[in-house]
Amino acid sequence: MQVPIVSQLMAEGKTPEILFWVGCAGSFDQRAQKITSAFAQILNKVGINYAILGKEELCTGDPARRAGNEFLFQMMAYQNIQLLNGYGIKKIVTACPHCFNTLKNEYPELGGHYEVIHHTTLIQQLIDEGKIRLKEGGSFKGKKIVYHDSCYLGRANGIYEAPRKVLEVLDAELVEMKRCKSNGLCCGAGGAQMFKEDEKGNTRINIERSNEALATGSQVIAAACPFCNTMLTDGVKLAEKENEVQIMDIAELIAQSM
Repeated sequence: MQVPIVSQLMAEGKTPEILFWVGCAGSFDQRAQKITSAFAQILNKVGINYAILGKEELCTGDPARRAGNEFLFQMMAYQNIQLLNGYGIKKIVTACPHCFNTLKNEYPELGGHYEVIHHTTLIQQLIDEGKIRLKEGGSFKGKKIVYHDSCYLGRANGIYEAPRKVLEVLDAELVEMKRCKSNGLCCGAGGAQMFKEDEKGNTRINIERSNEALATGSQVIAAACPFCNTMLTDGVKLAEKENEVQIMDIAELIAQSM
């Protein structure tokens, strides 16, 4: 894919309007890479002036801080902030709610002040402006879709409507789990839980959440976070439903329907 890189644009004397922050999952996880390329496809089609940091991008430090390593978090954050400020970046979009929350709410106290938006919000804006046009009778027409709220998008930042408004455009039947919006259940990966052993209990959180989603009878479970995507995929596989139910990011759903 042809994706512009900030350092190359700067060398040509150009500045990107939006920096697309890819994040660790979107860069290295094979499943999440598909989400990254779907979102980049949308940005390319719409003709947005964007760029990524490429090899200069470090982890935001979110898992380090959540796991209690404040020193490592601040070290990574300072490096990122120096780089972003050096390039004069003003607006950042990311497909990861963990990166979104850290860049938006935790970087300002360290000197990183940016307008940070989540990719579902940007996609919704582009649909509202008529820049994203979906083909008639797309591949999700009439299908049942259930949306899982990411903790860092929902409870932490109050973004509940943008992803749902995007899904409504697909001409599908949008259903809800009993625990949704501010009452939504975590997928089990947040707070650096993704990287540690399970604590004692009867059921893994991702299995409980996946079963709630499967109980709605949906053919598609929509997520807006690479971590949620992984956890729900594992849960659906365990229930042996991976052939009947797809777990897809909102960017993938839109990219397929354009």
